[in-house]
Amino acid sequence: MVYMFHMNSGYGPNLDLNLLRVFVIVAERRSVTAAASELYLTQPAVSAALRRLTETIGAPLFARQGRGLALTARGAQLLSVAKPLLTSLVEATLRPEAFDPKTSERTLRVGLSDVAEVWLVPALLKMLGKEAPRMRMVVIPVQFRTVGEALASRRIDVAVTVADEMPTNIQRKTLFVGDFVCLFDSRHVRARKTMSEATYFAHEHIVVSYNGDLRGIVEDKLHKTRNVRCSVSGFANLGAIVEGTPLLATIPRRVAGYARVARRHLRTAELPFDLSGAPMEMLWSAVDEDDPAGAFLRDAILRIAAK
Repeated sequence: MVYMFHMNSGYGPNLDLNLLRVFVIVAERRSVTAAASELYLTQPAVSAALRRLTETIGAPLFARQGRGLALTARGAQLLSVAKPLLTSLVEATLRPEAFDPKTSERTLRVGLSDVAEVWLVPALLKMLGKEAPRMRMVVIPVQFRTVGEALASRRIDVAVTVADEMPTNIQRKTLFVGDFVCLFDSRHVRARKTMSEATYFAHEHIVVSYNGDLRGIVEDKLHKTRNVRCSVSGFANLGAIVEGTPLLATIPRRVAGYARVARRHLRTAELPFDLSGAPMEMLWSAVDEDDPAGAFLRDAILRIAAK
């Protein structure tokens, strides 16, 4: 039996590419009998395949020569083109090109929450510079409401963010579960290593609200009310906003560490209550599971998050 592989009309509506494989084997063996044995087909099946190909092309491909077959001029021309193409197709199917991060020029699209962008991008660029100097990265903002669509539409190859429920084809791995600290400017706020609840609620606050209101994580998780002066859409710039003011910001510990490095007057204090965040996760589509460049990137992110 010859298994059929039909291309669409843009590639020849009457051409079955399986016939080309039969043709190449017959041309190499110069014998229908030998080709049938190699292809595990009957002689009539091979002869029928050659007739169909001849009818499709509209010219004879073989002529009898003694006890065997000889290629016609049209047959020789077809063999010279078809054989290397079929060889390349088989090699691409059975032996995919090896991935080498040192020479790869892939551009990967990474969806990041603003929190992840602060601690991940600098470390990731440094790592890629050493291990994959030709790879490029496009960072696209995502958050828990948008990450599912971004992965489903293939706008991004991987995401690092806090996420809600995801479709079953989305793979996910927890990187860490972060906690929060209080960030303040030591020139305007006096606080002990652990800030008292009285001090915390006596000050004005800047909060992060994804809903565009004056409620932040303390209001939503602990149901406590703060004196909120301002809300913003992300954590990344809280250090710049807090600096030079008496405002307090309740901020992920990792982000606070980066803010303090850049701004020498900023300090952190432990909160007067327990406040842990949702898991920071890495997410990717199951269809990209075997992409070697994507796997390399995911491994890099895991190594950075483990530090």
